[in-house]
Amino acid sequence: MNVYRDISLLPKFDKAVITTGSFDGVHSGHVQIIDQLLIEAKNIGGTPIVITFYPHPKKIVQMVDKPLFVLNTPNEKYELLEQNGIENIVVVPFDKSFSEFTADEYISNFLVQKFNPAIIVVGYDHRFGKNREGNFELLKSKEAEFGFMVKEIPEHVLKNNTISSTKIRTAMIDGDIKTAATFLGYEYFFSGLVVEGNKIGRTIGYPTANLLIEGENKLTPANGVYAVNVELEKRKLKGMMNIGVRPTVDGTKRVTEVNIFNFDEDIYGANLKIILKNKLRSEVKFTGLDELKKQLAKDKLMAEEINT
Repeated sequence: MNVYRDISLLPKFDKAVITTGSFDGVHSGHVQIIDQLLIEAKNIGGTPIVITFYPHPKKIVQMVDKPLFVLNTPNEKYELLEQNGIENIVVVPFDKSFSEFTADEYISNFLVQKFNPAIIVVGYDHRFGKNREGNFELLKSKEAEFGFMVKEIPEHVLKNNTISSTKIRTAMIDGDIKTAATFLGYEYFFSGLVVEGNKIGRTIGYPTANLLIEGENKLTPANGVYAVNVELEKRKLKGMMNIGVRPTVDGTKRVTEVNIFNFDEDIYGANLKIILKNKLRSEVKFTGLDELKKQLAKDKLMAEEINT
């Protein structure tokens, strides 16, 4: 996989076949566009290229001060694109200057000047340029002038046209893991570094790995208890995860802690990949640690059933 981050140093791509977008989540709607991109490139012996942006354009265009949560860290996005057959990814630094390109400038000064594309693949609702003024019709009108062809994927072909990264984020925030996974086409995941915790879990027989989540704007689900799979190096393990403030022990800081089943190793400093299977329950304040321990036993049984 080639990830190009400096658009001033791009190679000369042979018969570039391109598509552009944020591709946050690389969800099943995105995959349909990617599949078409690969087909078009194969038909002409061209080079398929995904052009994406960092940071997310909304962060710049809407001047959002609060964190703009994303479904994928940059590296996760690139890995998902690679898994779907993309070998060339161009990451465009999206800043105020770039956002001011008119639609015509975007085509001539960016797409044509940097890529000289043979084919441009877009979804039926694709928009670009300042104030999102550019669309398929404008691209189509430039074919003769610049020597490219535009291929639009119509709405009836994009069967998952109701899918959007925004809807997936909403599902995650609501703790609706199954809906998010259906839209994504895969089970949601995140990674984290195992850090020191207060070790309360050990005192009640449920030791946990406390995680520092990778990616400051990476979206995590609603507070609650979840059945999860855990990837540690090349091992695939099963467990349950709590996200929340731990009200039973008067916690105030939101933490992410994972209990790995049938596991007793020192993994401080290790990186864990957490794959969400389903939500078991919301976070609850219990009367004490004994009541919490009883509930955790029930949670474990449910998680084990989901994980079989």
